[in-house]
Amino acid sequence: MRKAQKQEILGQIDSLHQIHEEIRKALEQKNFALAQDMLSETQGAAISIGETIEKIEGEGHVTVSGIEEYCELLFRVYEDIGKNDLNANKAYKTLRRQLIKIENSIRNDVSIRKEVVFFPYKASMWDSLESIYLAAKADPNCDAYCVPIPYYTRNSDRSLGEMHYEGNEYPKNIEITNWQEYDPAQHKPDAIYIHNAYDDWNLVTSVHPDFYSGKLKKYTEQLVYVPYFVLDEIEPDNERAIEGMKHFCFMPGIINADKVIVQSENMRQIYISEFLKEARECGLTGKHLDRTYLEQKFLGLGSPKFDKIASTSKEDLSIPGEWLQVIEKPDKSWKKIILYNTGITALLAHDEKWVDKIENVLKTFRENQEEVALLWRPHPLIESTMESMRPSVLAKYRMLKENYIAEGWGIYDETADLDRAVALSDAYYGDGSSVVQLYRQTGKPVMIQNVEIIV
Repeated sequence: MRKAQKQEILGQIDSLHQIHEEIRKALEQKNFALAQDMLSETQGAAISIGETIEKIEGEGHVTVSGIEEYCELLFRVYEDIGKNDLNANKAYKTLRRQLIKIENSIRNDVSIRKEVVFFPYKASMWDSLESIYLAAKADPNCDAYCVPIPYYTRNSDRSLGEMHYEGNEYPKNIEITNWQEYDPAQHKPDAIYIHNAYDDWNLVTSVHPDFYSGKLKKYTEQLVYVPYFVLDEIEPDNERAIEGMKHFCFMPGIINADKVIVQSENMRQIYISEFLKEARECGLTGKHLDRTYLEQKFLGLGSPKFDKIASTSKEDLSIPGEWLQVIEKPDKSWKKIILYNTGITALLAHDEKWVDKIENVLKTFRENQEEVALLWRPHPLIESTMESMRPSVLAKYRMLKENYIAEGWGIYDETADLDRAVALSDAYYGDGSSVVQLYRQTGKPVMIQNVEIIV
């Protein structure tokens, strides 16, 4: 039984105790008709409670047996009133004693089940929540739901454009619940996990407005935000590095969240300090300015993305046949595989130069394809970002991408499975991004491309 359901039933039991008092007063005042009416209403309420418990806990539950005994007592008192054979105080004590037994049974014999729901949007970012979901799913006293939600690409005027839904792209071991079949207002889950904290602040995409953090907060006691990214580790006194990431520390989902889980203790301290600065600047009040509260809100427990990388073995990967054609040499040995990652930050910083750099990199790897296999994996929102913020480079970028795919000498990975690309590859090359910090966990080489250098 859910915690809220149990509390509601105990509240109904409290009401029955109060009705007992009213029944006793009616009997003492010889208002027998009123007493019988209240006894009938009490029995109806008790039956309803029993049906609720039986529906949730199953037939034959010990509490239901106690409620049945209670209903028999109510009926007996009702009949005794008609026979003028009743001691009001004795009847009150008898009913009260049985109701206390029921109350104790509800508290002790009805176990509480937690309900936890995860609202990811892009399948490629699911690894930021997966290990938490799997732990909740394995808990016999927890009902865990993965409910992928739709998102929209934004038009240039920031209006919502095309809707996307990736619920069919999640790993096979993840049980998916359709977002149209799970109503958080009805379920009122004990905890809600999100990995998108932007709400209406994102210029490129937006999750469905029904799932903005401000709305979700109304339906749960515990809204938890886990970033979908990991960052390079920063010391709390490195002001220059903090300046480049502080925007991550203050967003609607972070303001509304009850808990924020970040990748390390150092990052936790940075989030707390930067949140406080921005909260004061924006005029927030109360708990948002209470450092003691924020110390409990922000938790440096590590990123589930690290868990996913650690649990993904190269030997267990399912590799598409067309990828193997690129990877294997004629003697069936493997070429060195380079993960080429291209990201949004570099695009926005360099525009056409960034596209020229990609063109140059592809040319270089094409010339060395006999020994090295290129696995190009762009950020999943790269083209959406171009459409919204850099339309001038979109046509050239798409031509490069389409030619690369058509020529077939390299791998183009636009799947949701980043962890496969990380595990499969021998080294990382490309833009600085959250993938770099993740890749470094493997101990394999990392090289950041310089857009200014064209060879």
